[in-house]
Amino acid sequence: MSADERNIVKVFRAWKTAHQLVHDRGYGVSQAELDLTLDQFKAMHCGMGRNLDRSTLSFYAKPPADSDKGTIYVEFAKEPSVGIKEMRTFVHTLGDHNHKTGILIYANSMTPSAAKIISTVTGQFTIETFQESDLIVNITHHELVPKHILLTPDEKKELLERYKLRETQLPRIQLADPVARYLGLKRGQVVKIVRKSETSGRYNSYRICA
Repeated sequence: MSADERNIVKVFRAWKTAHQLVHDRGYGVSQAELDLTLDQFKAMHCGMGRNLDRSTLSFYAKPPADSDKGTIYVEFAKEPSVGIKEMRTFVHTLGDHNHKTGILIYANSMTPSAAKIISTVTGQFTIETFQESDLIVNITHHELVPKHILLTPDEKKELLERYKLRETQLPRIQLADPVARYLGLKRGQVVKIVRKSETSGRYNSYRICA
């Protein structure tokens, strides 16, 4: 397999995981996109010369009808390293199309200056970044990773009241945790973690994002 072919396979896997990630957050992703094969991906995103056209990889998805989250936009950076110019263009794209959340996926690196731009638009947009290598494998599909389910605000309130707990008494999951990043958790949100149990079939625990 040539270097170009290996790169196409790498990007295909990251692209598939990105769609799964968006779907698992509750946004509208078609089953056809989730089931797309490598050959179909090549037909859609590689030109006649079989070169990958990164400009065609971007996509957006709508939230459920009863949600106020707004659309989510996912872009694969055209350059291996993301700098100020590309990050500013990404922010402008979010604003021009009224996307509330943006995910920028890059091949190699992101400059500190580009990363700083993210904090300047906090409150206006939610921007997340992933390196392609982080998405080659969907970690939530690994047999050793238990299922994580995000609680709604009402479910969180009910949990705290049922067990007479304060938020500070819940175990924590860090923002940088790979599953927390996959789900796009924010501080204060609670996830239910469903683990297999030899005695009871399954065991639920809860963690708050901090």
